[in-house]
Amino acid sequence: MKKSVVQSIVRILLAVLISQSITAGERADIIVAKDGSGAFTSIQAALNSIPKDNSMNKIVLVKNGTYREKLYVQRSHVAIVGEDRDSTRIVYAELRKNWNDEHNGSDWGSAVINIDSTVADLTLANLTVYNDYGSLYGSHDHQFAVKGEGTRISIVYCNIISDGGDALSLWNRKEGMYFHANCCFEGWVDYVCPRGWCYVTDCRFYGHNLSASIWHDGSANKDEKFVIRSSYFDGVPGFPLARHHRDAQFYLLDCIFSRNMADRPIYMPDSPNAKVWKWGARHYFYNCHREGGDFEWFKDNLETADGSPKAEQITADWTFEGKWKPEETMPHVLPFAAFPTPRDAAYKVASNPVTVRWVGSRNADSHNVYFGGSINPAFRCNQTACSFVAGKLDRETTYYWRVDEVCGKDTVKGTLWHFTTEK
Repeated sequence: MKKSVVQSIVRILLAVLISQSITAGERADIIVAKDGSGAFTSIQAALNSIPKDNSMNKIVLVKNGTYREKLYVQRSHVAIVGEDRDSTRIVYAELRKNWNDEHNGSDWGSAVINIDSTVADLTLANLTVYNDYGSLYGSHDHQFAVKGEGTRISIVYCNIISDGGDALSLWNRKEGMYFHANCCFEGWVDYVCPRGWCYVTDCRFYGHNLSASIWHDGSANKDEKFVIRSSYFDGVPGFPLARHHRDAQFYLLDCIFSRNMADRPIYMPDSPNAKVWKWGARHYFYNCHREGGDFEWFKDNLETADGSPKAEQITADWTFEGKWKPEETMPHVLPFAAFPTPRDAAYKVASNPVTVRWVGSRNADSHNVYFGGSINPAFRCNQTACSFVAGKLDRETTYYWRVDEVCGKDTVKGTLWHFTTEK
């Protein structure tokens, strides 16, 4: 029998097995569980079962547990989703230098999660990824938690942690577009270091080093940018915010810096790898503040950026120049409602009329919508659509809303969101 026929039969049998293994109430294409209650006990085995030419989004739901395995992601349109952000853990110990020495300088395989350059539309959600080499062996040199060169990669509601530098390294210099929301990042030097276009919102950063927390390479295209909104930066006493060896473009808006942050502007490191910034220093800030007092170098200066954008214009859509709208196209993979539009804590929202939108739970049958002008918004309706027409609202007024997800006999209470209308 030809190999291709055998592979087709195996694929069909796997599909039957997978369809029979889905836990009641859980909407996923494949379930991974260490106790054998899913289709697979290994995440990599689940990924390998997806056809190489996959074009439809597949949800791989990973049940709670610590999975000590290294992942190679080579399929597009895949979401790897944990059952619980803190209890679903993908952990592996790998030092980049050791791996390079053993594999002729290749980085493929040097991370806990390795993403192939051909991959697009990958989502990591509701889980922890941890490279724990440093805890085991004492080195804090470069240790990737997630590394790859694909594009349209979303990491949401995750903990991305490394005991060394370059924890989150998405390095497609020419086409890379990355969206990160509601995550916690932790590591040593340059532990969040994208190349290309990256939009981060509502995240927490913690740096253990005195070099830099964030880094960007935007040298392939003048429009490439690293945008961070409504996030919190902390670290060891004296941690610097950012640096870059090549041309880069940073936008930080509505961020809070802990009192531990050093009084050091974003800088070019003294390194043989550093190159002259042909487009100059492009470091833009708006409404950022430091606990214990602000520094002059992060005062508001959006008007000096190309096009002088207003703060309310700077969104994921703006960052990716309309080429990708992750908050609109995000697959329904989380167990709760997420990604509100207008964004949480948005200001200057046009008040006539207002339609609020969200991304629903993967398990939701319907949505209970609460909306109003008080911190305890009134119940408005139960509906199946992921949008609600709030209508004409008062100007300069703060409105609160939330969405509870009705999943069979259960109801998952949502986060309380708010926004303020324009003058």
